[in-house]
Amino acid sequence: MPSFRSGTVTSLREERDGLQRVDVDFGDASEPAYVLTRLTGPVAVGDRVVVNTTAVELGLGTGGWHVVHWNLERAGWAESGPGHIMKSRYTSFQHDAGSAEEHDRELADVTSIEGMPVVAAPLHSQLPAVAAGFKARRPDARLAYVMTDGAALPLALSDLIVAVRNAGLVDLTVTSGHAFGGDFEAVSLYSALAVARRLGRADAAVVAMGPGIVGTDSRLGFSGIEIGPILDAAVGLGGRPIAALRISFADSRERHRGVSHHSLTALSVATRSRVEVAVPAVGGSDEEIIRSELVEAGVASRHDLVPVRPIGAVALLEAHGLRVSSMGRPAAEDPVLFEAAAVAGVLAAERLP
Repeated sequence: MPSFRSGTVTSLREERDGLQRVDVDFGDASEPAYVLTRLTGPVAVGDRVVVNTTAVELGLGTGGWHVVHWNLERAGWAESGPGHIMKSRYTSFQHDAGSAEEHDRELADVTSIEGMPVVAAPLHSQLPAVAAGFKARRPDARLAYVMTDGAALPLALSDLIVAVRNAGLVDLTVTSGHAFGGDFEAVSLYSALAVARRLGRADAAVVAMGPGIVGTDSRLGFSGIEIGPILDAAVGLGGRPIAALRISFADSRERHRGVSHHSLTALSVATRSRVEVAVPAVGGSDEEIIRSELVEAGVASRHDLVPVRPIGAVALLEAHGLRVSSMGRPAAEDPVLFEAAAVAGVLAAERLP
């Protein structure tokens, strides 16, 4: 159940489209919180606010921030939307986000993305590496980021998407399902890919959830299992599906060492189509472990493993001024995780129609 407290905004840390980061004094301590300004409107220093404190009380990682729920200084607030498609439906934060499908007749009968490569990435933190790998091979091509609703719903919450767009690595964004805040809104993953291709004129797309993947100590209880439906959607729409692997030799958790069980389960249980899996050819014992685990899990027999030479993902990210971390570890401490993402981007560039 949620927890709420009231406090006073004492400082404004940061502000950008759709988001404010602030400090809130609860009387006994001042703590950080963020404001989703498209849902509640902005706040100012001195405002009394109601704050959802649940994530911090649970000790969550990427989701461990207070969230401003309402500004007590105003009796009401409204902002008109572009259509009638609601996101966060049937909650107190349901809002008219609109959708590309309801406004553009070009999408009315679309059932194909015309061979567009689609990279399915397991983690939001891998997005910059996929984009950097793709643009390293095809800087002239347009890359779309489709954000699913498997984790954070507001795109504004992602510092990474701001950074990759400033670096020129992503050309447009589409938020699908209940995710919101992209250049285009889409009702479903299928229509999001069609929007990226037809309206965004994308040459390729990378699909990944926002910050805050959900996992449990169970085989099926993790939000990253959406990789399977993403890849199947790409096949169904006539695209070129490419799976980016989650691989780590720095993670202390056994289920995530080597090829994560998230990737093994998603590709062996949740992916019905035969797809290409980008395998970083890192050489040595690490590559032997990667390949043996893919074979043992049945991924090698069900899909096409495509070895791709590493391109130096960590150095590439640094060259673009991107400081990326995952699970609290900087990219330099877990390079194979980002190399696995970068080679998927490289493969997508090589598969352009």
